[in-house]
Amino acid sequence: MENLVILILSASTALGIAGLILFAIITNKKIRILSKNATLQYNLLVKIQQVLKNKFSVSESTDKAEIIYQDLLQDLIPIMAAIDVMPRNTSEHPLWRALGGIMDEYAKNPFVLEKLRRAIKLDVNIAHNISHYLNRANQFLQHMANSDTDGILSTTFTDGLLGQSLTFFAQAQTLANA
Repeated sequence: MENLVILILSASTALGIAGLILFAIITNKKIRILSKNATLQYNLLVKIQQVLKNKFSVSESTDKAEIIYQDLLQDLIPIMAAIDVMPRNTSEHPLWRALGGIMDEYAKNPFVLEKLRRAIKLDVNIAHNISHYLNRANQFLQHMANSDTDGILSTTFTDGLLGQSLTFFAQAQTLANA
């Protein structure tokens, strides 16, 4: 009888130990799955944080660019009136419409350069607007060149309407000062 009790106790202890080992293995698998999911969730949160940072950065840059665009446009309005040029009739930003109108008119009629030269020479406000525009646009292009890692965006601005207008206005200013 004692052997039977010892056998039963030994068997139940062995089953208990086997059960605990099985429980430990199952728990270990669940902990690994939870750990893996927590790591994936953490990585996803980091990606979301980066996207939000980038969106905030882009939004902030867009707001700053809009302020600069408006500042440049304020200088262009009296210049356009002085040389009798209308902005393009497109859905672009008003700055690009104004610059496009000036550059389109210059392409059609090179006498616009002479009109601008006279306006700079005869009107102190136009001369001031040209100087301010040139300084502000150059600062903007310099900032773009410094912050643009691959150079695509800054090259686009430099080769586009902004760069063309800088050349045009600088040429008119040089002729007026000569």
